[in-house]
Amino acid sequence: MISLKKLSLLICLAVCAGSASAKEYSTLRFGVDANYAPFESKAADGSLKGFDIDLGNAICAKLSVKCIWVESDFDGLIPGLRAGKFDGILSSMTVTPTREKAIDFSSELFSGFTSYVFKKGSGLSADVASLKGKRVGYFQGSIQEAYAKAVLDKAGVKIQSYQNQDQVYYDLVAGRLDASLQDTLQAQLGFINSPQGADYEMSPPVESPYLPSKTAIGIVKGNSALKAMLDKAIQALHEDGTYDSIQKQHFGDLNLYSGK
Repeated sequence: MISLKKLSLLICLAVCAGSASAKEYSTLRFGVDANYAPFESKAADGSLKGFDIDLGNAICAKLSVKCIWVESDFDGLIPGLRAGKFDGILSSMTVTPTREKAIDFSSELFSGFTSYVFKKGSGLSADVASLKGKRVGYFQGSIQEAYAKAVLDKAGVKIQSYQNQDQVYYDLVAGRLDASLQDTLQAQLGFINSPQGADYEMSPPVESPYLPSKTAIGIVKGNSALKAMLDKAIQALHEDGTYDSIQKQHFGDLNLYSGK
């Protein structure tokens, strides 16, 4: 039987360890793939910009820590996190059952849907039957890739992954793709509203169990101290109006937060 003295010591060690864990961050390193405007991209001077970038910097400000952004290809973000290259993934990463087996997530940052983009007058739609035999591109490692492999490939659609979203649009405009599949807001603000997207249109959001909408910060499994810190900071951004201000700056009156 453990003595009262030993029990007190163990409790003290556990509390002290928890406190140290919560205070060990003087910096937060966020992994990001800066090829997904308007969520994350590069300005002309090479600096990072976008909705996620502003949210991450605001979270760091709330926690009084320095933000360090570590760039990575999207499909290398989870391996990089698990290898200790950064403390969290803040790069429009959707929460999925598969990803939850590998990493943990903060509370919700925002929710987003998925749509197709295709040329006006093409006769294509979100109906998979209209895409049979057509070529559809998507961002490698994304939830759209999982949907394409599970649904489109089996329906006779020719699917193609790309290392970043800009490459998808490049081949769409060049005629090497008939359609692209990506986040709805990204499609609207990152392509349709641009000069190169003038001749293209977007489908209504695609509904599928393979296309969840909740987006959050990815963290290493079991790091409850960091999760608590991030969740507290995210809540504070909502309470003091910072989140709404950042959201309005990037998306006007659109509301991306579902409150989950």
